[in-house]
Amino acid sequence: MKTESEKLSPTRVKLTVEVPFDELKPAVETATKKIADQVQIPGFRKGKVPSKLVEQRFGRPAIMQEAVNDALPDFYQQAAAEAEIKAVGRPEVEITEVPGLDGSEDGSLLFTVEQDVRPEITLPDFSTYEIEIEEPTVDEDAVEVRLNELRERFGTLVGVDRPAEDGDFVSLDMVATIEDDEIESVEGVSYQIGEGNMLEGLDEALIGLSAEETTTFVSKLAGGDRAGEDAQVKVTAQSVKVRELPEADDEFAEMASEFDTIDELKEDLRTQAAADAEGNRVGLARNALLEKLLEELEIPVPEQLVEDEILSHLENEGKEAGDPHGEEIREDTEKAVRAQFLLDEINGTREVNVEQSDLMNYMTQLSAQYGVESNQLLQMLAQSGQLEQIFSEVQRSKALEVVLADVTVKNAQGDVLDLGLKAEGADAEAAEADEKPAEKAPAKKAPAKKAPAKKAAAADDADAAEEKPAKKAPAKKAPAKKAAAAADADAAEEKPAKKAPAKKAPAKKAAAKKDEAAEATDSE
Repeated sequence: MKTESEKLSPTRVKLTVEVPFDELKPAVETATKKIADQVQIPGFRKGKVPSKLVEQRFGRPAIMQEAVNDALPDFYQQAAAEAEIKAVGRPEVEITEVPGLDGSEDGSLLFTVEQDVRPEITLPDFSTYEIEIEEPTVDEDAVEVRLNELRERFGTLVGVDRPAEDGDFVSLDMVATIEDDEIESVEGVSYQIGEGNMLEGLDEALIGLSAEETTTFVSKLAGGDRAGEDAQVKVTAQSVKVRELPEADDEFAEMASEFDTIDELKEDLRTQAAADAEGNRVGLARNALLEKLLEELEIPVPEQLVEDEILSHLENEGKEAGDPHGEEIREDTEKAVRAQFLLDEINGTREVNVEQSDLMNYMTQLSAQYGVESNQLLQMLAQSGQLEQIFSEVQRSKALEVVLADVTVKNAQGDVLDLGLKAEGADAEAAEADEKPAEKAPAKKAPAKKAPAKKAAAADDADAAEEKPAKKAPAKKAPAKKAAAAADADAAEEKPAKKAPAKKAPAKKAAAKKDEAAEATDSE
């Protein structure tokens, strides 16, 4: 097979492929047998029809068409490998010549492929990079926030005789209908106003509603077969409650922790807040580095890939192609794709190890973001085939953290910050070699013959770092949806930056969650 490659733009190539008939012949024989297995001709058992008879009955062109259709994907993959392209998106194939239509075994299969590809990215010397972040601080407010969160876990729901307000807990019944057809209903569900994890418009409908009162509103369904459609929603408040918090005293400290006094508990919360602030520094630095790289590096993106990402995002929201919202997210989509290309390039040049703890931390962030329990979210991702995508997003985030170890990070006062990051792979081995003291040669030892010189591990790693693609970026696939969320995710209390809108986030269920306060005791 012969392949010629022509660069049409920084993100698109054209492959011209010539496949001699000899290489196509196995596919022709397979196609003939395939047709023979599917037809019944009098006098012959099924699957035992001679090839010549199949050709006479169905015609050589039909056989060649079947053979080319079956063999083309493999020929394309082989051509893409020979041309060493990093394909993204869907290829556009045009067959220009099919051999053997007249029954001969001469000529070649000729076809062309126009394919979007990843742009070439020249990474900078990260050791020359300097970024500045606003260092998170730990003050009494941070301690109070944590203390109040702990008190809420041990709070008690108490009924009130007044209209519901923002933050109140409402026990509600709800029925959603479309054109008088009941689509979904729930009864006795506890919902905190302002939580925002149910139907759009529910919070506004509940505010001002007293116990036993009913109102209706229109909202788009968030899940099910009718997701994205407008439904008439009838909601009834069974009861309105507020959460009463226990006093922050020594008695509470003994009940809620292993400490005997509230002062000891606050000191422990202060230590936790300091640890989280330390983790947030890494997240802030990672985000600042990504923004700096995206601003300084020229990373073109394939136009069709952006269109595909926008269309996928619209479909996820139940919107049609051409919806004005598509233009609203275009800039963010292009930035997300650029970010993924950049992170994949970094990942391909560095040794990035993803630990189980990295995956679990990311899953915890996602479950908090979408209001879904971690195990349930894991099952949803497994069923939709997105686990590999999650791994790739975490790997991209880790890749950025690896290069961050080489970057100088300062706070607003100009002080250099130690983020506690260590270089990995070749850089780490080289650094370790520099720090390791030389060993003294044993005295009076006969000189040994020199062994063949071995290349330094760092050099080997550098040579091998030609391209180590992330698992989610095989040549035949478009970049992962929601990709750049991984770049900004991983900071302990930091929401992952929104990336390629095509990332199919688990849809929030129309049915509400039960009261989040598992430990709270309901009392009227």
